[in-house]
Amino acid sequence: QGEVVGSGGGFGQAGGSLRLSCSASGRPFSRVNLAWFLYAPVDERGFVAGIKWNGGSTNYADSVKGRFTISRDNAKNTLYLQMRSLKPEDTAVYYCAADTHIERAMVLNAQTLYNVWGQGTQVTVSS
Repeated sequence: QGEVVGSGGGFGQAGGSLRLSCSASGRPFSRVNLAWFLYAPVDERGFVAGIKWNGGSTNYADSVKGRFTISRDNAKNTLYLQMRSLKPEDTAVYYCAADTHIERAMVLNAQTLYNVWGQGTQVTVSS
């Protein structure tokens, strides 16, 4: 089934930047779509961004469009989330996740389509 491990969370200030990373192992992750989800007490778990297995397309939640950038390096089995123009409402635990389906054509935002999850990394943004 494989494993993904997220890192890079921490504290940021409003208007600042943070970068999250997610390392994958034990499976050909280069052939599956990857995504970031967040968990916050108010909104529960929500889709943040996803990227196609070959990096050819991305999908973003409206709340992060223009501020966050998802990318991947398949040679390093690593997923990234560059977070810019941070807002206090970005405060959450962020999870990386891998799609169940190999070479899915579209990057989808439904949690049920992702079956390998990282342990979560906390991001806290102060105003």
